Amino acid sequence: MNKNLIVKTFIISAVLFSSCKIDAGIPLKEALKNDFLIGVAMNSEQITGQAVNDDKIICEQFNSIVAENCMKSEVIHPEQNRYNFTLSDKFVDFGNKHNMAVMGHALIWHSQLSRWFCFDKDGNKVSRDTLINRMRDHIYTIMRHYKGKVRGWDVVNEAYEDDGSYRNTLFYQIIGKDYIPLAFKFAHEADPDAELYYNDYSMFKPIKCDSVVKMAKNLKAMGLRIDAVGMQGHYLLDDPSVEDVEKSIVKLAAAGVKVNITEFDLSALPLPSGNAGANVGFRASYDKKLNPYSNGKLTADADAHWSKCMLDYFKLFLKYRKDIERVNMWGLSDGQSWKNNWPIFGRTDFPLLYNRNNKPKKVVDEIIKEANKINK
Repeated sequence: MNKNLIVKTFIISAVLFSSCKIDAGIPLKEALKNDFLIGVAMNSEQITGQAVNDDKIICEQFNSIVAENCMKSEVIHPEQNRYNFTLSDKFVDFGNKHNMAVMGHALIWHSQLSRWFCFDKDGNKVSRDTLINRMRDHIYTIMRHYKGKVRGWDVVNEAYEDDGSYRNTLFYQIIGKDYIPLAFKFAHEADPDAELYYNDYSMFKPIKCDSVVKMAKNLKAMGLRIDAVGMQGHYLLDDPSVEDVEKSIVKLAAAGVKVNITEFDLSALPLPSGNAGANVGFRASYDKKLNPYSNGKLTADADAHWSKCMLDYFKLFLKYRKDIERVNMWGLSDGQSWKNNWPIFGRTDFPLLYNRNNKPKKVVDEIIKEANKINK
């Protein structure tokens, strides 16, 4: 390679990295180190090193990571007798190499579930005993593969409807409500040192939160381990209210579990009907009125409103820092967010802490200032 080209490449790389550090100010993880872990979901490009600038920001700003997709059943266990650890190994190695808290997501979930899991070769639902055995094998194999390398696992994901009833998943249909304690039992057997979590959206809704609180207490009464409940933060502007989120944090902490703010993103866009949390089955047709910032830029008023809402949530998390173990952003930058295509495909959303150019938004400095005030 031409020597001058090498020098120029080095200079450009150094400038890009240093400019990221200058723009970001004090790293988020440093400002929040006495409060809670600050995490981010990683996609396949970041995990495989194809997004070098993303990886630099992740290493600099965050001290916890979770895989967006590669640990879900359809990827990690695509066939009954075949596991695929290729991408998940790279993910775990990335976190361990950079001294991050690595989180596993998700062991038992009805969505993105491999087709074979609940059906026999003829397409019929398997028996209760068969599904329990498959669930045990799935949890044992994955958790033992990563024993000592993953800090904690979302053992069961999204088991309740918004009205507090059990979601009518295949696990519930075939095994019944016992599938939840069985999953936690198997997880603790597989890795006794790993933290175990339950994770769900719309936890700000009192009736749903009450059901999860009851479940957590029941697990403890049965002598089973549950360390934290993940409150998925797929929020809209002013919905939920900070007060409603606060009430749920208080309820969960009183149940004797830590709180994880998981999958956190704040949509700047309207929805056709209320807050659907993260119900991936909810879809709506494209409507230009529901995609008002398709030019890739929020108006000044919209940007100010979004920033205030995001900061208000972080102020709340800091208020309850003794009860909150982790706040995890569901992605690094706006252009990568699933919110651009859910529930309406092809929209332009602005839900994360970094913009489409991988630059930190103003609110990042505001969050750091709030943390510094508290930790003086």
